Amino acid sequence: MDLRRRISDRHGEFLLFAVTPPRKSTSPQRVEEIADATIARLRPLGLDGLVLYDIDDESDRNAEQRPFPFVSTLDPADYLARYLTTWTAPAVIYRVVGKYPEAELRPWLDAQDPEQVLSVFVGASSRDKEVAMSLKQAHALRAQTSPELAVGGVAIPERHTRSGDEHLRLLAKQDAGCRFFITQVVYDVNAAKNVVSDYRLECIARGVDPVPIVFTFTVVGSTKTLEFLSWLGVEVPRWIQNDLIHSDDVLSTSYEQSLSCALDLITFCRRLGVPFGLNIESVSSRRAEIEQAVQLAARLGQELHRPRR
Repeated sequence: MDLRRRISDRHGEFLLFAVTPPRKSTSPQRVEEIADATIARLRPLGLDGLVLYDIDDESDRNAEQRPFPFVSTLDPADYLARYLTTWTAPAVIYRVVGKYPEAELRPWLDAQDPEQVLSVFVGASSRDKEVAMSLKQAHALRAQTSPELAVGGVAIPERHTRSGDEHLRLLAKQDAGCRFFITQVVYDVNAAKNVVSDYRLECIARGVDPVPIVFTFTVVGSTKTLEFLSWLGVEVPRWIQNDLIHSDDVLSTSYEQSLSCALDLITFCRRLGVPFGLNIESVSSRRAEIEQAVQLAARLGQELHRPRR
C-alpha cells in the first residue's frame, strides 16, 4: 500500500527521511552530485517517502542570536523535479506558505501528481511576520485547486507543554484538510506522549478518527548543533543535554537517545491505537552525521510493521 493510500486510510507505521535542498549558491554540477549521493544512500532503506524541507529565515521568532547563519537553499519542488529524477517513492514537499503569493502557489498545486507528491503547509514563524498568504488561505486554495493532494501540518509537542492546546490546534488543522502531521524534532518524549494522549481523547470525544502523527528524530554531532535545536524551539531535557555535552562521542550518544525516544513512542502509539510514522531528519553537511542518520533510519525501519518497497 503506497504512502498516500495509507495516510488516506489513516494507517500508520511508515518511514520517511528528511533532507534540506543544497544552498542556492551551489553549482549545478555539485547539486547533481549531492542528489545522486542522497539517492544512493537512501535507496537501500526502502523508505515510504522522502521529505524535502522549505527553509525560511526564522530570526523573527527568537530574539537570541542564531547559532548558524541563515543561508537560502534551492526550492524543494525544483530540487525534486530537476535533480531527484530517479527517486521513485513519493515525496513530501514542505511549503512555508507565507513566502508564496497565490500566483505562485496556485500553479504549483495544480501541477502536482497526488500519487507521487504530498505537502506540508507551514505557517508564519511569528504573528508579526508579514506574509504573502496565510495558512488558512493556503488550505482553502489547496481545496479549490488540488483537492486530491494530501496535505499535512506541523505538530509541536513543546507548544503543548506551554499552552496545553496543541491537540486542539491539530484538530483545527484536520478540519481544514490536514490528513497527517509531522512533528519538529523530538527529544522530549513525555511532551510528545502528552499531545498524542490528549489528541486521541479529544478525537474520541468528537467522534472522529485520528490521522497519522509522524515523529521526527535526528542526530547531532556537536554542542553547537544542540544549541541550534534549542534556538528552533526543540526542548531537550536537561539530563539529555548533560549526557550530550559531557559525552566523549556526542554523535553516538545522540543516536542512542533518538533511538530510545522512537522505540518508546512506537510502543505508546500502538497501545493507544494512534496511527504514526517516523521521520529521520538529516540536515547536516557532515558525512558522519549523515551516515549516522541513515543508520538510525535503517534501525527504526526494522521496528515498523510495514511492507518493504
